[in-house]
Amino acid sequence: MNHEVALAFLHRDGNWLIQLRDDVDGILYPGHWGLFGGHLEPGETPAQAVHRELIEEINLVVDKTLDYWFSHNKGIYVAHIFRGPLVVSLDQLHQREGQDICLASIQQLSTRAIWSSRLQEYRPIAPGLEFLMKHLRS
Repeated sequence: MNHEVALAFLHRDGNWLIQLRDDVDGILYPGHWGLFGGHLEPGETPAQAVHRELIEEINLVVDKTLDYWFSHNKGIYVAHIFRGPLVVSLDQLHQREGQDICLASIQQLSTRAIWSSRLQEYRPIAPGLEFLMKHLRS
């Protein structure tokens, strides 16, 4: 049975909100930049999951429903992608998961490595984020 995840692709001024995942064993792509979101709980819709995950991970309550963008079956899991505007500043977000957070441009993401101001080093982007960039361009 496939696992399902719901992810938020939030944007402001042509930049995309991403998180630097923790450096821990047992998670997908530790130490890589990716999107906020996570697994669906039993009985939860993808839309409910993405809103819950944003509250849990960065204390962001989205006033309006995010737009469903597409789903992608990766074989081991199905990713449901939602997108919408980020209407608050980064200062207003309280990151509870991950090592860093930033707004990155498509040009920055195209380099496949993003600077972490907290760690003072470049870290790679997760393969799923590369797939989303290709989808964004098409």
